[in-house]
Amino acid sequence: MSGKDSGAKDSAEPEFEALIRYIQESRGLDFRGYKRTSLQRRIRRRMEEAGCEDFAAYHGLLEADPQEFIHLLNTVLINVTSFFRDTDSWDVLRKEVVPQILAQRSDRDPIRIWSAGCASGEEPYSLAMLLAEALGKDAFINRVKIYATDLDDAALNTARHAIYSPRDVANVPPPLLDRYFERINNHYVFQRELRKCVIFGRHNLVTDAPISRIDLLVCRNLLIYLESETQNIVLPRLHYALTNDGVLFLGKAETQLARSKMFEPVNLKSRIFRKVPQEWRRSPGGSLTIAPDNNHRQSFQSRLMEGIVDSSATAYLSVDGDGILVFANTMARRLLDVGEIDIGRPFQDLSISYRPAELRSRIEEVRKTGRVVRIEHQEFARPPGEPMRLSIEISLLYGRDGKPFATLLGFTDTSRHFQVQQELEAAQESLETTIEELQSSNEELETTNEELQSTNEELETTNEELQSTNEELETMNEELRSANEELEVANEELRRQGEESGEFRRYSESILRSMDVGIIVLDQDLRVRSWNRWGENMWGLRAEEVQDEDFLDLDIGLPVQRLRADLENVLHSESPQTPVMLNAVDRRGRAVTCRVRLSPLLYEAREARGIVLIIEDVTEQTRTEALAGYLGRVIGESLNEVYFLDPSSFHFLLVNRGAETKLGYKLEHLKQLAVHDLMPEVPAERFRALVAPLLSGEKQEVVFETVMQGSQRGPHPVEVCLQHFGGEQPPILVAIVHDTTERQHLGGETAAAD
Repeated sequence: MSGKDSGAKDSAEPEFEALIRYIQESRGLDFRGYKRTSLQRRIRRRMEEAGCEDFAAYHGLLEADPQEFIHLLNTVLINVTSFFRDTDSWDVLRKEVVPQILAQRSDRDPIRIWSAGCASGEEPYSLAMLLAEALGKDAFINRVKIYATDLDDAALNTARHAIYSPRDVANVPPPLLDRYFERINNHYVFQRELRKCVIFGRHNLVTDAPISRIDLLVCRNLLIYLESETQNIVLPRLHYALTNDGVLFLGKAETQLARSKMFEPVNLKSRIFRKVPQEWRRSPGGSLTIAPDNNHRQSFQSRLMEGIVDSSATAYLSVDGDGILVFANTMARRLLDVGEIDIGRPFQDLSISYRPAELRSRIEEVRKTGRVVRIEHQEFARPPGEPMRLSIEISLLYGRDGKPFATLLGFTDTSRHFQVQQELEAAQESLETTIEELQSSNEELETTNEELQSTNEELETTNEELQSTNEELETMNEELRSANEELEVANEELRRQGEESGEFRRYSESILRSMDVGIIVLDQDLRVRSWNRWGENMWGLRAEEVQDEDFLDLDIGLPVQRLRADLENVLHSESPQTPVMLNAVDRRGRAVTCRVRLSPLLYEAREARGIVLIIEDVTEQTRTEALAGYLGRVIGESLNEVYFLDPSSFHFLLVNRGAETKLGYKLEHLKQLAVHDLMPEVPAERFRALVAPLLSGEKQEVVFETVMQGSQRGPHPVEVCLQHFGGEQPPILVAIVHDTTERQHLGGETAAAD
């Protein structure tokens, strides 16, 4: 793009360009590689969601609410993670960076890689495939450890399972997909042996200690979500995590390292950087200092001074003329939490520069005046311990030429001295107060002595009154003892009555539980007062669940609304109602027939105080009666002849329609006849002798053949089967008669054929 075009663009959208510059300056996010039309469209989409009409208003929202940066970046950077994201950058990593890392190490040296902000695992598994291709599978398993960290536990859980959809692995080259993934149903699972070399864990780059001795650190598009101040905390941690020749791989839109002295670019376009080793030195005692320009052996005097400083109980920090922290002794590291990453940093960026006291202005004062500044007993909090007191002394350090070259800050723990001083001042104030109180107390004692003498006389008078009162109390005590005995007798009677009442209640409940019918007691408002076990088993509701509930509102298989009129009639008439038959459904969904009887609950005054419902399951009885009626109808309409006879006189009691039709007589006429009257070949005595074993119970049935005389048909052959039902009331003799005329005719035809 020409300068003319750029100027036209700036003039056309000055507010948009100002917004882009602000995002780059505050978050280090480089949008120069993005198309302006796409970038504007995505930012405008977020502006609409945030309710901002123009770029200036959205600029103000970003300044007022830093959290809005996260929503903006999630909108602009649509693809959070994927396999081999930004393929060109991964090609540079594969062709240039990985071979250098392997060349700088022997064949047995371990290789440590850290993927910070790994999300659902695509990035660390991409690194695993890259290293496995370069080393071979066996060497990769033996030498490589990949640490993958993130704050999102759900994403880490997904990464550990390593199961991805076909859409997720779209960027994986087909040869790598075949070599390192297993196809299971419609998903791809990363190879188990390589997955063991990837260690997932939860980690916060801002607060947690960094993983050390890392050869390759991949932290892509994570820093852009952090504020500048937080980035300044994270970058030294990343610097510390890498080995001296370690490589840092950032996202394509990140430019945080462009101004940093801790890293140098390897491939700026692909955002690949190498660590610049920090020049600091640790003394044998643990102090940290900027390394000298030469490496000559230290003199005895220097070693002696180091030993003195390392063993000192005072914490020393030294700041050079440029405001850089160049020295911290062992006590400073323990007391002030100054670490290796802080050496070489601007003193003003450290928390110790303003806590427990503002020191930057004091250092400037010492440099201008040359005088020593001492700040006494400053409170210094070190959670979780108790706060301590520090006295700080700031002075200049002079070189051999007599000129100052650094500022020395000494921090001395004066907590004990401050406490003793406070205790001494408090004790002195307490002593002065005690002397004054003693003088006042002496005067009060003299006055009190006189008052005690007067009080003694009053006590003697009071003692006499107390003796009289004591006698009265003894009399009252006797009366109370007598009343107590009476109360004990009454209490025993109440206890006995309570036991009888409880026994009666248990007896009543056991009766209700034992009855094989449902007993429900309702009050005058039709609310449930009692509910026995039959109801629990039938409807699936316990007694405590229906207690005090409106009976008509109960959701059970019984249509209770159909009982509303009958319930009201019982309350008004105070007389039982005719039993009601209802079809219901029990708690198992089984259809049942219930007979419901309603009776008033009458007390001694004969006033209805409620209603008693007795519910019987008559399903089987109803079915039996229906079956008996059905069988009776079938037998009554049957063409076979069925006679019901009197066992003593053998007169007809009842016959079916088939008997009336074939005999040609109506039942009224048949009741006047005995069955043997219609058997011309069987005398009455012969018939009685034939039936005698049946009536005595020797036989269960008697079958014989004879001839029956009908009113219209005349004589015809029959087979008679007699059965006696002596257990019925009254006993009855049943005869089933079969007309055998057709049977003989068929037999005759068969004989003729033979």
